Amino acid sequence: MGIDDKIANTSENAAGKLKEGAGRATDNERLEAEGRNDQAGAKLKQAGEKIKDAFKS
Repeated sequence: MGIDDKIANTSENAAGKLKEGAGRATDNERLEAEGRNDQAGAKLKQAGEKIKDAFKS
C-alpha cells in the first residue's frame, strides 16, 4: 500500500468518525449513518490495498 493511499484511507476514516459523532450529538440519524458508511468505505479500500500488495509479493 502506498503511503498516499494509507493517508487518504486514514483521513476518510477519521472524517467518518467525526460525521458519526456530530450526527450522534445532534440526533441527526442521516449524518450518523453517512459517517458509518464513510468509515466502512475507508476500511474496504484499505483491505483492497492490502490484498493488492499481497499479490505483488
